[in-house]
Amino acid sequence: MAFDFGKRYIGIAIGESELKLAHPLTTITSEVIKIQFEAIAKLITAWEPKLLVVGLPLHDDGAEHEMTRLSRLFARRLEGRFRIKVVMVDERFTTRSARLTLNELGIRRSQQDRFIDQVAAQHILQSFFDHVPTTP
Repeated sequence: MAFDFGKRYIGIAIGESELKLAHPLTTITSEVIKIQFEAIAKLITAWEPKLLVVGLPLHDDGAEHEMTRLSRLFARRLEGRFRIKVVMVDERFTTRSARLTLNELGIRRSQQDRFIDQVAAQHILQSFFDHVPTTP
């Protein structure tokens, strides 16, 4: 399960580790941490993920910023609360690539905001899958 963390929106994707294929799942739309984690708890109960992947936002040059710090904090909270290993993945350009995906699917820009965060989470998870070595 992967997360594109934002203060107001958290995009979530789910994937199949054997197939190494990620799919957008949902977006949590709340600024209230308690509500965010209640929603995440329901998804974790339903999907039973073995690993959580959180996008690590960085500037284009790799420099960290405020959202980097907040994403790291979010990842620590996930691991502490759910006792599931969390891996952080560079998420530079995932929102841009998610926009391209939605454009290619013919979804108008005015309708993309409903899906952009979960598709960005899908790209984060797919990036993780693409860089994990295949075990023989």
